[in-house]
Amino acid sequence: MSLALLGALLIGLSLGLLGSGGSILTVPVLVYLLGEPPKQAIAESLLIVGGIALLGAVPYALRGLVDFRNVLFFGLPGMAGTYLGAWLSRFVSGEVQLLTFALVMLLAAYFMARPLPLRRQEGGRKPWKIVLDGLFVGALTGFVGVGGGFLIVPALVLLGGLPIHLAVGTSLFIIAMKSFAGFYKYLHLLPALGLSVNYQVAGLFVLVGFLGSLLGGRVAVRLPQESLKRGFALFLVAAGVFILVQNLD
Repeated sequence: MSLALLGALLIGLSLGLLGSGGSILTVPVLVYLLGEPPKQAIAESLLIVGGIALLGAVPYALRGLVDFRNVLFFGLPGMAGTYLGAWLSRFVSGEVQLLTFALVMLLAAYFMARPLPLRRQEGGRKPWKIVLDGLFVGALTGFVGVGGGFLIVPALVLLGGLPIHLAVGTSLFIIAMKSFAGFYKYLHLLPALGLSVNYQVAGLFVLVGFLGSLLGGRVAVRLPQESLKRGFALFLVAAGVFILVQNLD
């Protein structure tokens, strides 16, 4: 359990340091450090990610750094997409979900390693396109149990026309909405598989992860962000390859 708590702290630190990416560590920590079945780990990951994101979003909301137009057009379709992704997971094995998860980790590594352009699309993105973006990222969230911040933040900046600090706060609210929607669906899927949510573990991860995010936020101002992102990207590549090898065997 001590290694798992260290993993929860690293999840929070990553969120605080980078604004995204930390949630992608949750499933591997639950599966490989706590030995949970993949589907249970994905369900708990959604609860943990949603809890940390919601707690982290409150300070942004109090400072007026949440764009509720994008929360509406991206978040609500994202909830529907997450519910759909969780429903689709019933037709595949946990190993298939972990293989998909590994590919998502490699995709996240690409986004982390690539510098985020600050040029924004003038006039913002059309609402129906934002809805499609939300559905796609939501389906990914429900299927593999990641918050999707590494996709949402660039989408809000480059396609939605938001400043980076506003995109981060908005992203946290969207992540919370999508994660709780997916978790609700998994509550109905797990009993049929003889599985259940370990709320004690999930609550502990939310608490430790949130404390880690506060610490990461304080440290972030003193460290070069691009170097951190590249280092984290390399870690994601290594972890993604490890999961691929484990499940292909």
